[in-house]
Amino acid sequence: MSENLRVAVIGGGTGGLCLAHGLAAAGVEVAVYERSRTRTERLQGYRVHINPHGSAALHECLPAPAWERFLATRGKGTGDFAFVTEQLRELAVIDEEKGADPAAAHHSVSRISLHQVLSTGLDGILWHDKEFVRYETGRNGVTCYFADGTTAEADLVVGADGASSRVRAQLLPHAERVDTGITAVVGKYPLTAETRGLVPARLSAGPNFVLPPRGRGMFTAPHEFAGAEVNDETADVDPVLFDNTGSYVTWAYGASARRLPTGLSELDGSGLRSMVLDQIRGWHPGLSRLVELSPEGTVSRLPIKTSVPVESWETGPVTLLGDAVHSMTPFRGIGANTALRDAQLLCRNLIGAGDVRAAVADYEHRMREYGFQAVRASVRSADQFVTENRLARAMTRSMFAVVGSVPALKRRAFAEHGKS
Repeated sequence: MSENLRVAVIGGGTGGLCLAHGLAAAGVEVAVYERSRTRTERLQGYRVHINPHGSAALHECLPAPAWERFLATRGKGTGDFAFVTEQLRELAVIDEEKGADPAAAHHSVSRISLHQVLSTGLDGILWHDKEFVRYETGRNGVTCYFADGTTAEADLVVGADGASSRVRAQLLPHAERVDTGITAVVGKYPLTAETRGLVPARLSAGPNFVLPPRGRGMFTAPHEFAGAEVNDETADVDPVLFDNTGSYVTWAYGASARRLPTGLSELDGSGLRSMVLDQIRGWHPGLSRLVELSPEGTVSRLPIKTSVPVESWETGPVTLLGDAVHSMTPFRGIGANTALRDAQLLCRNLIGAGDVRAAVADYEHRMREYGFQAVRASVRSADQFVTENRLARAMTRSMFAVVGSVPALKRRAFAEHGKS
């Protein structure tokens, strides 16, 4: 590794913080600049699926105490993954893998807990209230300019500032992020002693991909807390949306614009909840109850966008990571995991680098390959989620019924679940 390498990470999200941990552990001078004023501003009260790529990256980059803290705050297993009809008839149930190495396994984790684990132990490295504005390259490296008038010098700048990345806008102004025409409405159903019995057991047993005849889809996933959660930063925020101690079921209903009423952007949580209830009228009453009893404060609209793959660019002292370069739809659950994979690869390359420029070039080449492959796969999944082709949907349902009846296919399906 080149001596005295200085790395500036723009953005304190999942990938950027993972990279910072890995570089700091190797003795690299690294700083993370995050525009949020406090650590709670980025928190989102829903679960995230960590697949084997993400698990391996976290295990490799995090110091041992942080990795153990991650394991202590994950949910109780991922649960059996089911593909069901809108009447909750099981097409295929893919059994959870038992006894896998945690560093190569699937995990359910609260987004709050994950962010808190990743942002802990970075004192003196993670700087809040630093809104990135632009960078300038020069003979001695890169100068980053922030909205408060301060600057920071680095040899390498890593844009990990999310889907609306300002680093990407300057580095790759031609890179596009487009609307897929799909909108999702998401919510959160608290699982308590009183509410657990109000919905079918299947909804709290594990993730479910709901496949109605055509035109729309729904996904549900429980998060059952297994141990003591990281809760030191959420006392003063919304106790429903940001609760980090109680179990819950996350749900997401998605459809194309032609299926949805106009004016969705003007609806509050209550209005969105009513709209979804109207859309799923005639489905299994358990699904309606799941939506109806979700607090309105947890229900929100999510327009689905995706990046457009770009050709290779000339490697320089500025690069990109995660959603800043390959943002994708949520329909394969691989966005955060791909960002973690980026962090692992870039960290490895920089630590072992004799030539930093060559290390970054190799990272960018490999990242573009698997990153944009994931983007394309997620777009295909999004299209399949809302397909209007009745025959295609019927064939999909039949295919999962076949998978569910053949053990070897079921094992393979779980092994590939959540991967790019």
